[in-house]
Amino acid sequence: MRINARLDEIRERKLREIQSLTGLTTSEIVKRSLDVLHKEQVGEPKARLKALLSSGFIGCADGPANLATEYKRHLTTGLERKHGAG
Repeated sequence: MRINARLDEIRERKLREIQSLTGLTTSEIVKRSLDVLHKEQVGEPKARLKALLSSGFIGCADGPANLATEYKRHLTTGLERKHGAG
């Protein structure tokens, strides 16, 4: 596939700098950039799950055990407490 892309001055400077430092062609830089971005965005599902589990994000909040199934009731109760029963 052929790609025709317009780069602003900053990205052009970055491309030229990478070429100067690595000796890579524009095509090779684009290919490698796509590989990195694809791995970052799509990656291995197991790797993404592992990263999420090890981040400490899951289970970091407190709340009712049934929040996932009773969220509307909990929201209504909270709003009534905050603004008074309507």
